[in-house]
Amino acid sequence: MPGVLYAGGVVAALCASTLTSQAYAQPPFDTVPPDKIVITVATVNGSGCPAGTAAIAVSPDNTAFTVTYSEYLAQVGKGSKPTDFRKNCQLSLVTHVPQGFSYAIASVDYRGFAHLEKGASATQKASYYFQGQSQTSSNTHSYNGAYDDNWQATDVSDIATVVWSPCGELRNFNINTELRVNAGSSNTTDTTSFIAMDSTDGDVSTTYHFAWKECPPTKK
Repeated sequence: MPGVLYAGGVVAALCASTLTSQAYAQPPFDTVPPDKIVITVATVNGSGCPAGTAAIAVSPDNTAFTVTYSEYLAQVGKGSKPTDFRKNCQLSLVTHVPQGFSYAIASVDYRGFAHLEKGASATQKASYYFQGQSQTSSNTHSYNGAYDDNWQATDVSDIATVVWSPCGELRNFNINTELRVNAGSSNTTDTTSFIAMDSTDGDVSTTYHFAWKECPPTKK
């Protein structure tokens, strides 16, 4: 079962779950490690992922991991607080990779639901990077009202330019995401516009697809 993130940086060991790989897009892979991948949570912060509202699971075939949120929603209008227009989540993960392998993120699938009144708009933004490395991958997706439907966005990296984890080193993998709603010309007195990246039943999640390569032999 997916491990649940807790406040205070408590580590949650996240081993193989009941996820199936058939639902994943297939980015370029070299040799996938045969041993299971374990992800531990170093820190979790942000208004979009309060304690106990996010979970992570690794696919059994080591090709992806998912993050599932249960309270990740930004909104404006009737019933909203002034700070609700923007929500964010920052995860710092430690990926325990089998010896002799390096990984990168080849693609990411984001999913959720949005209800935007006419005149309103929303954005979903994400970036990720390895601890100690300046290179950051960042993408933004925009949605305009009127809109009332599921949404899905996929970020695909050029496999030739992705940032690989350092061979033989344990570096935190940092994920920063943000949801934002702009009221625009919509009626905020009587209506509410929102964008969500959450799931109450566990069916909606963000999927990070691994790319793997073998590290050069260590010189003796």
